[in-house]
Amino acid sequence: MSRVLERLSTAILEGDKDKAARLVERALDQGVPAKEILDNGLMPGMDEVGARFRRGDMFVPEVIMSADAMQAGLDLLRPHLVAGGVELVGKIVMGTVKGDLHDIGKNLVDMMCEGAGFEIVDLGFNVPPEAFVEAIKEHKPDIVGMSAMLTTTMRAMGYTIKAIEEAGLRDRVKIMVGGAPVDAEFAKRIGADGYGSNAATAVELAKQLISAN
Repeated sequence: MSRVLERLSTAILEGDKDKAARLVERALDQGVPAKEILDNGLMPGMDEVGARFRRGDMFVPEVIMSADAMQAGLDLLRPHLVAGGVELVGKIVMGTVKGDLHDIGKNLVDMMCEGAGFEIVDLGFNVPPEAFVEAIKEHKPDIVGMSAMLTTTMRAMGYTIKAIEEAGLRDRVKIMVGGAPVDAEFAKRIGADGYGSNAATAVELAKQLISAN
């Protein structure tokens, strides 16, 4: 790995978004291909963030800073990736379910999944079941991700999966769920394909669901 890409990975790990942006620009100026910058600079940094988060060596505020640094690098890199015809890992439609206005956790999953090479379609929060259905029809994602932070809104996940089934779209997508009151047993009970306990495990789950397709 070139020195500039090593420094880029470190900038992501340290959550230094200004430095990350500068190093992406420097790598591009040096003629490093956009995909190489993504694969050998940005993603290794974010992978290490995820590993440390799972071990309890990093906490949410630090992960958010790293995700912001990742986003700064991706914003600069995206036009070059598109121009180079680089294929993304997959597409995820993400939203916090109807009745729930919490989106910090969802946004973190968005950023970390994007850093892992996924295209994200973020529907925001308080998303009704029919909006998920329409998004599947429009965007044709590989995965639908749902978040709920309240016990009172957990049930909306089940209603949404039922709406997707009734629309005849369930076999087109994998569904993953997460949020503070949710657990693996609940995810299984409502017919989801998987449960992520935090942003790092959600990224790993998304990769597993894609590879299982």
